[in-house]
Amino acid sequence: MSTSTAFDPQAYRNALGTFTTGVTIITTRSKDGSPVGITANSFNSVSLSPPLVLWSLAKTSYSLESFTNNQHWNVHILSAEQEALSSRFASRGEDKFAGIELDDGINNTPLLPSCTARLQCRTAFCYDGGDHLIFIGEVLAYDRSDLPPLVFQSGQYALAARKPREGVRLTNEPTQDSAYTEDLLGYLAGRAHYQLLYKVTQAMGPSALDELSFFLLSLLSIRERATLEELNSFLLHTGMRATEPLMEGLENKGLVAIEPGETCAIYALTGQGRESALHQIALAKAVDQEISDRIGPGDAMALKLLLKRVIACSDPGLPDLWSTGSPSSR
Repeated sequence: MSTSTAFDPQAYRNALGTFTTGVTIITTRSKDGSPVGITANSFNSVSLSPPLVLWSLAKTSYSLESFTNNQHWNVHILSAEQEALSSRFASRGEDKFAGIELDDGINNTPLLPSCTARLQCRTAFCYDGGDHLIFIGEVLAYDRSDLPPLVFQSGQYALAARKPREGVRLTNEPTQDSAYTEDLLGYLAGRAHYQLLYKVTQAMGPSALDELSFFLLSLLSIRERATLEELNSFLLHTGMRATEPLMEGLENKGLVAIEPGETCAIYALTGQGRESALHQIALAKAVDQEISDRIGPGDAMALKLLLKRVIACSDPGLPDLWSTGSPSSR
């Protein structure tokens, strides 16, 4: 790591961007009463007693006059689901408040819904800060929710995952006798998968299917109709394969119907099979919700995003299970 004393503006901006922040929208009203709002990540707390916060606004901002002329403004700490709203308020030349039903606050200052937290403020001090003005506001009212916050880091939106203080080993060095380590991504993802699957099969009790049959019913509940080749194309990454005898076994159980096709058999769920699939998917969703509640909605959202990135990076070329329609249904 080298130290730079030459202030290249872009390099300096990149260095500042490594500091992870939340994302806020600050709102007020102009002289004519029109709502005004901008996205800012310069927000910070100043004091608990009295309750003071600060944020800064570029002197070149079109909204500068509105914020200097109006003492009242609201800070909205955005939730992870409000990325589009953040981008809208960061842009120019559009009606930023179009389609938004504002909540009632302590005054007429625009109050946006569905945020992680909201602070209703009035300007206590305003200072010159180079190419920005620094607004320090007294917090007159506030509220918060359990929604995970939106995060900004190195020029990109991000999700925050909490680092546990206890109960989880954060690193695991391999022993002298083995290079295997708990921190292998494949081990962690695989163990989590099988433990979640175990909870589902335990909940199903005597009606629990083996893993491959579970996958096949789930696949057919999404694709509706598929050939054996198509089913196996979705199973490629599991190392398991569906066979004609296996499908005939599911037919004998009344779960799958086998239809003659032009060149090969086509498989579809029966009414009983669909009911079984929906039952196991409902149990899987219940387990998913239980784990999400235990680790927290923000961590669950971050985990799902990271797993999707892992899937995208390691995809061996599987067909898209979630695309509309199925080749066998056309």
